[in-house]
Amino acid sequence: MNHDVIITCALTGAGDTVDKHPAIPVTPKQIAAAAVEAAKAGATVVHCHVRNPETGKFSRDTELYREVMERIRDSGVDMIVNLTAGMGGDLEIGPGEQPMEFGPGTDLIGPMSRLAHVEELLPEICTLDCGTLNFGDGNSIYVSTPAQLRAGAKRITELGVKAELEIFDTGHLWFAKQMIKEGLLDNPLFQLCLGIPWGAPADTTTMKAMVDNLPVGATWAAFGIGRMQMPMAAQAMLLGGNVRVGLEDNLWLDKGVPASNGQLVERVSEIISRLGGRVLTPAEGRVKMGLKQRA
Repeated sequence: MNHDVIITCALTGAGDTVDKHPAIPVTPKQIAAAAVEAAKAGATVVHCHVRNPETGKFSRDTELYREVMERIRDSGVDMIVNLTAGMGGDLEIGPGEQPMEFGPGTDLIGPMSRLAHVEELLPEICTLDCGTLNFGDGNSIYVSTPAQLRAGAKRITELGVKAELEIFDTGHLWFAKQMIKEGLLDNPLFQLCLGIPWGAPADTTTMKAMVDNLPVGATWAAFGIGRMQMPMAAQAMLLGGNVRVGLEDNLWLDKGVPASNGQLVERVSEIISRLGGRVLTPAEGRVKMGLKQRA
């Protein structure tokens, strides 16, 4: 069991959730405010995507990331910033017998382009989504090939940014360990992502199987989506890991009650406390994760 727990709050994500919740953070001002709210509620880390302020859809715009980070810095509230580097891997296969007629959901770029904002802004942490995955019940695939991953891992390490490896299935973990074996990653973090169709399911057996296959001494966290967010947070702590909550993964505080990021952090903080643990501050989290000091 882990008694000293890092809480990551994933603030907004990239999914089509704007019409499903009354207050999804969309603009840089809203995303930064959500980060401050989460940090004041006890989050150690904030995980940031950005969205197009006009449409609410996902974006890869470096200037939007820059504005979010500047607003967070100007708030004076300490938090560890983790920027996604997973955008640009979406492929919507064409319908029926026209698979090469890619759909409007396609947003496919190379591994260095996925890191453009990380190169510019040098956050303390960025993500690396460690494999290809059937995403939902349609024709959408998230694409991250071994060659792309090797290139991305190498560049993240060169930049001195800590890689958080997002693991959506057991083969992703297998390949993540291969990249470590090849010297492409320096003591990365692991995030076990459970419940996304059709990756690893959000249940105790699957989480334990993945935890049992982590490198010895790895720093890791896990999350479940939707109603499994809090059960998987508790399970992660019991198995020795850290936790992630936030509106990226779950929109609800209780059945029919929309959540805020701060409320989700408060809810998981109470679970941690009742299980006999405590939440680490950002300063303590930096030590635990071995983050490099930024000027």
